[in-house]
Amino acid sequence: MALEHADPGQPWNVGPLGDALQDSQSSALFKSEQLEVIRLVMLSGKTLPRHKVPGAITIQCIEGVLVVETQGRQRRLLAGQLLYLPGNEMHAVTAEQDSSALLTIVLGD
Repeated sequence: MALEHADPGQPWNVGPLGDALQDSQSSALFKSEQLEVIRLVMLSGKTLPRHKVPGAITIQCIEGVLVVETQGRQRRLLAGQLLYLPGNEMHAVTAEQDSSALLTIVLGD
């Protein structure tokens, strides 16, 4: 199934999902040659295993609590906090609570 994308110029709600969180899925908001923006939805206990992407990323926690393992440390990301990782940085993400986040990935120069 293809992820839904926003049309250029289309406003997109990235506020907390609240009660709808458990029934929501991750969705790509848009993807260009240089940048991809994804609303990441992770239920409590779910993990994205260790991986890396070529470009820099940011993870902005919108609601819940995410634990990001990187550089041999675990960093808790609370609602309203943003984490930056350079390209090719190995990392894993675990939802400590039902959570959603805004994920940006730099794809090219």
